[in-house]
Amino acid sequence: MTIRVFLTALLMMALTACGGNAADSKQALTLGWVVDPCWSQVPVAEDLGYFAASGVDIEVVPFPTGAAALEALTGGAVDVATGGDVPAAAAALKSPNLRIIADGSRWPEGRFVARRSAGINSIEDLQGRKVAVPLGSSAHYFATKFLSEANVDAELIQTGPAEIVTAIANGDVDVVAVFQPPLAKVIAALGPDAVELQGDEKYNQHSLYLTNADTLATREADLSAFLGAVRQADAPLTERDPAALTAVARATGLDEQLISGVVDEFQFTTQLGPELPADLADRARWAQSIGRVPADATIPDYRTLIVRGPLDGVTQ
Repeated sequence: MTIRVFLTALLMMALTACGGNAADSKQALTLGWVVDPCWSQVPVAEDLGYFAASGVDIEVVPFPTGAAALEALTGGAVDVATGGDVPAAAAALKSPNLRIIADGSRWPEGRFVARRSAGINSIEDLQGRKVAVPLGSSAHYFATKFLSEANVDAELIQTGPAEIVTAIANGDVDVVAVFQPPLAKVIAALGPDAVELQGDEKYNQHSLYLTNADTLATREADLSAFLGAVRQADAPLTERDPAALTAVARATGLDEQLISGVVDEFQFTTQLGPELPADLADRARWAQSIGRVPADATIPDYRTLIVRGPLDGVTQ
């Protein structure tokens, strides 16, 4: 696996348009990987040799958000992409060829991080505040969910994941809603001034692996081998193997002193749980309710987009 910048993905699109055969299983299987501990299996499988042993050349293209990775997938730049349940549910409304082949981890720890010195000690204290958040993301979802539960009106300000830490460290905002790893970096930057706020009903984020119908039809064996390597990485992550933690820290840019606590927040069991279709439909309805997707768009039956085939061939 080779970590490359997004421009490489654009080059791949050009090469494919000029005659590359994506169905040729001898070609690399390209993965649009969101740089996020949600998909820690990816750097672990690379560093511990599981990808190399899979028999498939797996090349990884890093992306800052699931929405960006899914856009690359639907555009044909990558064969597989990682994405949270919120952007994946919305993307499926626009791209019916998307297929979900695994749920790599669940993360029930979405939360606001605020500056205590700004007089914030509860979600109710966010009334009238500006909240930095990547709009359209899982963080946007749980921010609106928690605010609605508390009947609090706050202003959500679009802020990219890379700018979140700077925004609160510089005092541009007093509260943020973001996913890992920026979340851990915000908490570390604020130190004892950080206050973490979570709603009464936790949001359990699904961390998905997706492909498209054409890739599924032509490269199912490769996808199965890829998911076998992903699932193999579940155990060292669950057991907090030092080599696995080092791999995640290096890939995500997190300090090794922080990584153990971050990984502890996730349940790493590669699966396709029975609750997934209903949860995706819920996220799609939310996206419609805030105008992220057209109100008249038909919400699909997500059961038809979840494909067990590649995962069924994998033994734990």
